[in-house]
Amino acid sequence: MEYFDALETRSPEVRERQQMAALPSLISFAKSYAPAVGELLGEVDPAAVISREALAALPVVRKSELQARQQVNRPFGGFVGEWRGRVGRVFASPGPIYEPEGRSTDYWRTARSMFAAGFRGGDLVHNSFSYHMTPGAWIMEAGAHALGCTVFPGGVGQTEQQLQAIADLQPNAYCGTPSFLKILLEKADESAIDVSSLTKALVSGEAYPPSLRDALAERGVQGYQTYATADLGVIAYESPAREGLIVDEGVILEIVRPGTGDPVPAGEVGEVVVTVFSREYPLIRFATGDLSAMLPGLSPCGRTNQRIKGWLGRADQTTKVKGMFVHPSQVADVVRLHPEITRARLVVDNATGQDRMTLNCEGAGGATLNEALVATLREVTKLRGEVAFVPSGSLPNDGKVIEDVRKYE
Repeated sequence: MEYFDALETRSPEVRERQQMAALPSLISFAKSYAPAVGELLGEVDPAAVISREALAALPVVRKSELQARQQVNRPFGGFVGEWRGRVGRVFASPGPIYEPEGRSTDYWRTARSMFAAGFRGGDLVHNSFSYHMTPGAWIMEAGAHALGCTVFPGGVGQTEQQLQAIADLQPNAYCGTPSFLKILLEKADESAIDVSSLTKALVSGEAYPPSLRDALAERGVQGYQTYATADLGVIAYESPAREGLIVDEGVILEIVRPGTGDPVPAGEVGEVVVTVFSREYPLIRFATGDLSAMLPGLSPCGRTNQRIKGWLGRADQTTKVKGMFVHPSQVADVVRLHPEITRARLVVDNATGQDRMTLNCEGAGGATLNEALVATLREVTKLRGEVAFVPSGSLPNDGKVIEDVRKYE
């Protein structure tokens, strides 16, 4: 088995020790370099942040905060220091939210995931991510160049022209969404165009179910997925073992209860929060808004970092009840005020013809606690709601804090 570098196979204990030892320097730098980080972390002593417990005590940064700060402090909201000359490109994601690309080689840390997918120096990579405003194509191109690959910038759309380029250039690798790769292969069949040179793919940007993976494999293309964002770069990636996604060596990943910064027990579904070891864009405890869960044990491929299940949905379950927004963080506040409750899930229905909230709780119930919870729920959400106690362990492990089951037929 070949590995990208020795970091992938170091013992989990060594990795944890080395990453925790690197945290104080990262936090100290970020506080002095990025005004927004300095403001958020305030009196935090970087030298004291040497464990996951200490890291979990720091505030979570959400995309909504990035956007709000960027509205008053262009372009990066104070999360990047002096950037002119230091930043190679500036990108725009929907919002808009602006993201920097540093000038370092493989800034997004993509080469590792490409290597795990079988990419090697000398490959010709057909890159079908967009080169317009958003960083997707550049994330892939940087990793390909770091490995010594050559890239054809296919971009999005123009299927016929892309197929002609594949037929002429005979690339053996593909980057892009898995659905567009499927479209290319099907269109090639219709047009009798030979695209059999494609044998490997690194896909991202959307769900990659086993059915689609198997359909590509039947066409001779072994596709692996990588999980990346415009803010953080690569977070985790798939290996030939195909058992979850392996966390990238350049990040610390936590799974927290949606709407909070509190880590969930191992195996429980929650929101992915990432700290990235970047000197250009040092995001600390950045909430991705994605749901996932940690997998136990190590990957059979020999890589020793933590693994996550992959994308399991979105963490932002904010819903509107009787004209008012109810947020997952409010449910967390209710539970925090009543330590007798171990887990809770707010269910919103309209079975009676009107919106109704029921807080389903695991824990030792009772009339007194029930009454107190009803009062707290009203105080926090400004809405009336009911409380129901359910058996311990009966709430689904799907990361949902708010479940909207209303029907409008």
